[in-house]
Formats: sequence, structure tokens, C-alpha cells
Amino acid sequence: MLTRKLWRTMRRYRAQFISMIVMIAIGIGVFTGFSMEWYSLKRNTDVMYDETGFADYRLVSESGFSAEDLDTVLALEGVKDATRYLSVNTTVKNSEDVLALTVSSNMRVSGVMSMQGAAYDASDPDGFWLSDQYAAKNDVAVGDTLTLVYKNMEITGTVRGLVKSAEYLICLPDKTQVMPDYNTYGFVYASPVLLENALGFPFYTQINVLSDLSKKDFTAAVDTALGTTTLILSKDEVVSYSEAQGEVNEGKTMAGVLPVLFLAIAILTMVTTMHRLTASEKTQIGTLKALGFRDRRIMLHYTTYALFIGLAGTAAGIGLGYLLGWYIMNPKGAMGTYLDMRDWKLYMPLYCWIILIFINAFLVLIGFLSVRAMLRGTAADALRPFTPKTVRRHRVENTTFWKKKLSFGTKWNLRDCLSHKARTGMTLFGIIGCMVLLVGALGMKDTLDTFLDVFYTKAIHYETRINLDANVTEEEAAALTERYEGDWCAQSGVQITDKAVTLEVWHVTRDKVRFTDRDMRFITLQNDGAYVCDRIAKEHGVKAGDTLTFSPYGEHVSYTVRVIGVVRSMNESIVMTDAYAAAVGIPYHVTAVYTDAVEVAADPLIVNTQTRQSIIDSFGTFTKLLVTMVFLLVLAAVVLGIVVLYNLGVMSYTERYREMATLKVLGFRDRQIGRLLVGQNLWLTVLGALIGLPAGVGVLQYLLVALAPEYEMKLTLGPLTYGVSILLTFGVSLTVGLMIARRNKKIDMVEALKIPE
Repeated sequence: MLTRKLWRTMRRYRAQFISMIVMIAIGIGVFTGFSMEWYSLKRNTDVMYDETGFADYRLVSESGFSAEDLDTVLALEGVKDATRYLSVNTTVKNSEDVLALTVSSNMRVSGVMSMQGAAYDASDPDGFWLSDQYAAKNDVAVGDTLTLVYKNMEITGTVRGLVKSAEYLICLPDKTQVMPDYNTYGFVYASPVLLENALGFPFYTQINVLSDLSKKDFTAAVDTALGTTTLILSKDEVVSYSEAQGEVNEGKTMAGVLPVLFLAIAILTMVTTMHRLTASEKTQIGTLKALGFRDRRIMLHYTTYALFIGLAGTAAGIGLGYLLGWYIMNPKGAMGTYLDMRDWKLYMPLYCWIILIFINAFLVLIGFLSVRAMLRGTAADALRPFTPKTVRRHRVENTTFWKKKLSFGTKWNLRDCLSHKARTGMTLFGIIGCMVLLVGALGMKDTLDTFLDVFYTKAIHYETRINLDANVTEEEAAALTERYEGDWCAQSGVQITDKAVTLEVWHVTRDKVRFTDRDMRFITLQNDGAYVCDRIAKEHGVKAGDTLTFSPYGEHVSYTVRVIGVVRSMNESIVMTDAYAAAVGIPYHVTAVYTDAVEVAADPLIVNTQTRQSIIDSFGTFTKLLVTMVFLLVLAAVVLGIVVLYNLGVMSYTERYREMATLKVLGFRDRQIGRLLVGQNLWLTVLGALIGLPAGVGVLQYLLVALAPEYEMKLTLGPLTYGVSILLTFGVSLTVGLMIARRNKKIDMVEALKIPE
């Protein structure tokens, strides 16, 4: 009997049941989806790091490291293993493609994963092991021959196998490129034998080390052993690790922000809906008591509704979570365009199951408490229909403004809001949540559009970047700059305390590169001081007028510069003009020339070139991912608004059923009553929008700082974002209000007014 009643009741209140299940499913789906995303990413990348021996530290020297240097490092206490390592960008002959030619003398460190073809062979004199992603994009197969050009030297080899490497987990030529583009850039491993045959001698610019030592202890040990200050990069300062961990942290943050909004609204909606359901079933509860059903049996029956809602929402949420996780974590999904991993397995963290059990237990508790309140008293008490609480007179109703200035409809709606604070508060919460999601999604697009426009479309004022050989002299660099009518930059590694940053010395006379301040306004570099990027300024508490001290690697000297401004930069860098560097006595070595020339002749001084278009082309995938994310968030906002407002609107309609019946008896038409209901919704929407707009801006600012500090983006929201957010929110509110208002035609005045007081 009770089982049949269970299904009959759920069918009768199907709209409310469905809305609660949807809200719980969305909240759990977003929570489990983002949790699986970051946890699966961490586990899959950890496997790749372990199997390929991803280095903990990288010693860098342009002059190279000898076998004796490697033995010295290997002898240090705390060093597990090490390798000499080389990675240089080379050009594929007869094309503009660039491949990072890579050699590791010890493949236990910074090695590869074989995907197809022969395994890596360190003694192969002409073998290449090519990135499988680059091979797939460029129709290169095992057995093909490749010729790479470095300066004026050609290196030819045969593709023995296709591989992946954790060193190129995020395969970018440099930090100016946002997303990998395997059509034009990849990596290739060669044997030490091939390298020595090509150069005539072994040459390695890095020693990569596996060690559990802290960077401070490791740096001190290395500097003492080698007798010089060495540029040492921890894995946290390498893109393939830092950015991957950044994605992990982003997933953790998203899993702790968005689901909280949906789950909070779902639980609050559950509280009010279960109360209304048991109130509507009060007569049924009284009948069951009169028929001899014990309170425990009745409580179990009605608690089953909450259990069913929780389990159905959880099951749907887990399915949605796996779908969301798979959408992000698959080779052709959002992460697949960014990370080059072998494994794409999905894992659910243990804490997710614990939290899901807790959520379902809490929902059951809500159902239990709701029905217990209706079981108080005798069966005769329970048989009386539920009577909404008496609307008491509020102090504001005694004011002259209330009595003389407000219309009847305004008074009616205000009195209802003041008398049903919980429902009003939840309606506001739903509207604010809708507005926060809309402002966050559309504002994120505005911010990124502005960032890309300023940093790449306008700041990059050149067509080609010419990367110069490490041995180029200042006179040779100046001659190349004049020949191609460009500007030049000298980049080198320096350290502030124990942190590695980039020193950029610029000679800009032809406006090929532009710089922006914190307000994203273009500035001209002055010759009376240095500029620091926003991250350095915040981390070290530096502002204009302060001084900053740093030490170049390989030297036992330090330099103190006067800070005259803060700039936004893709690199964590100190920026100055060549005139100021000369005045302070800071040595520099020109590393790149920026020019409008499209054709650059082969020259032994030129390592390779990178075109502006190749950088901009990487935006395509990035922009598609952004548009997809914005669409999903806007859809989530609309669903949130519709479900919450409809559910609470139905509750409001039920609670004011007798009042509306009374208005109909007094001669009010359905259209007039409908306007009263819609008007209240619009009032709350106005208030929710006023709160939601700044809240959305605040949430977006928090996410920019928490998720993408390395891009130094400035929060930007255009008028269209505000307009669309407000219009969509009001549109949802008006649509739901009209849907509820249509129910007025079904009011039975006689039945409503016969309810005993």
C-alpha cells in the first residue's frame, strides 16, 4: 500500500521532485567532474613523470657541462641520478616547422615513452625518435628520413620510433605561445652518438638531476662542488611541470567553488520543498495515523522520498561527473589539446565518495525532520489540513509612507516577502547564483579577449623573431638589427634571493615590441630605472621608487637597480633598457632580434626564427576551449535560474493559494493576480542583480588570481557582459513568473475558502 502511495505521490509532485534531483545532480556532477579531472590528471602525469624520469632540478650553462661535471653532481649526497641533457630548437629542412632536438646521455633521467616502432637505442648513429603528436599532424611515419637545420649545419636521421616525453608534456617553443601547435612544433630525441657525429664533440647545456633535496640545499651543494654560481631550475619552474600542476590546482579550486553554489541551493531547496510536500500531505499523514500506522512507519515512508531524491540525484550526478571528466580528460578534449599524455584514465578520489555519503545522509535527515513536525499531536490533529502561518502585521505597515504612498499590489508583495523570509532569501540566493555564473562566464571571455588583444595583437608589433646564437658578439647583433631594421632584446637568468627570474634588456627604437603597465596601457621604457613584472612586485613588495637586488648566474656579484614602474608580462622578469643596463654596469648578451622582415636569410649567427603568425595561430584552439566553457557556464546559470525560481514560485503559489482565491472572490481577474506574482519575482530579480553583479566580479577576480597568476591578466568586463547578464537573468525570472501566473486559472475559490481556520 505505502509503496503504491510512494509512486503516486512522486507522480503528483513530479515537477518538484525533478527540480530537486536536477539541482542535486548538477551540484554533484560539477563536484565529481572537476574532482576527477584534477585527480586523474595528477595520477596520469605522475605515472609519466616516474616512467620517463622527469628531472627534479636542471643545471643550465650556455658553455656546456663536461663528463667530469656530471660525475661531480652524481657524487653529491642526496642525488639519486643525473644526465647531461641538450635541447635546441632546429628547423625542419624545406619547411618552417621547428623541432626541439633533444639528447639525454642517461635515459633513466629525462627519457621517453615508446608509442610505436623501435625502442630508443643510445648507440644508433642516425636514429630519431619523434613526437607521435607531431608525426600524426604532419604525416610522418616510422622509417621516414628527417633533416634538421641548426645554424648552417644539417643533421639527418631516420625515424626509428614515435615517443612521448614528460619533458615536453606541454610542448611550447616558449612562453609567448599559449597553446601547443603540433602542426608546426614538436620534439625529436637523438642518440648521443648522432650528436657527437654531427658536432664532432659532445655538447650538453644542462645537467638534469633526480633528487629529494630542497632547492636551497641542492643549490648550495652544487655551487660548492662546481665552484661557481649555477643557474638551477627546479621542476616547479619548468612549464611541463608547473603548468600541469597549475591545471591540478585549478581543478581543485573549481571543485570547491562552483559545486558549493549548486549544492547549497539544492539543499536549501530540499528543505523548503520537503516541508511543503509534507504540509500538503498533512491530511494523508493523519489518515495513515487513524488507520493504525505507527509514527515510525510513517516517518520511514516519507523519509524514503528524501532518500530517493538523494540517490537519484547522486546517480545522475556521478554519471554527469564522469561525462564532464571525460569531456575534459580525453586525448581530443580540452586537456588533450594542451597536454601530451599517454594515459587518459579517469579516477574518482576517495574523499568524493565520503562527501556523497554525507550529502545523502543530510538529505535523509531533512526529510526526517520535515515529516516529524507533521506527526506531532493526535490523529485528529494531523487530519486537519495544513494552514499556512498567519501573516502578522509588521512595523513598517504603521508608517505614513506605507499607508499613503504604496499601491495595493506593492503592499501585498512586500508583506509576503517579510512574512516568508526563508523562501524570499532562497529566491534571492538563486538569482544571485545565476548572476554570478553569467558575470563570471562572460567576464572571463572579456578578460581573455582583452589580454590576447593587448599582449599579442597590439604588443607584438613585429612579423619575425630572429633567435641568435649564444656566441654572437654585440657588434654582430647590432649589424643584424640594422640589416633587418628591427629592435633587439638580451635575456638571461638571474636570481632574487633563491628564485630564478628573467632579466630582459631591451633596445627598442622602431616600436617592434610594446610594454604595458598594470592598467594595460602601453608605456615607453625610460632610461632612468628598471621595471618589474606584476608577480615580482607582489611577491617582494616592490613598488616604484624602491630598489631591487639580483645576482646573475655564473657570477659572484650582485646588482641593485631602482624600480620606476610595474609592467604586466608573460615572463616573470625584470625589464630595463640597454642604456640603463650600461649605466648600472650590468652585462648582457643579445639573444633575439624583432623585425618586420618575413624572409630571413640563412646565417651562422641565426639559430632559428619564429613568426608572429605562428604565435597567433595557437590562439585558435585556446579560443574554442574558451567559447565552450563560456557556453557551459551560461547554460548552467540558466538551468539554475529556471529550476530554483520555478520550484520556489510553485511554493509561493501554494502558500498564497487562499489569498489569491480571496482576491478572485473580490473581483480581481487572473491577469491582475498574475501581475502581482510576476511583479514580486521582478522585484527580487532587481535586488538579486544588484548583489549578484559585484559578487560575480569578486568571484571572477578571485579565480583570476587563484587559477592564472602567471598570465598577469587584468579583470575586464565590457558593457555587453553587464547587459547580457542582466537581460538573461530578468528573462529567466519573467519566463518563470509567467509560467506560475498561468496557474491562477485553476484556482478553486470554494475549495480554497472552505479550509478551516
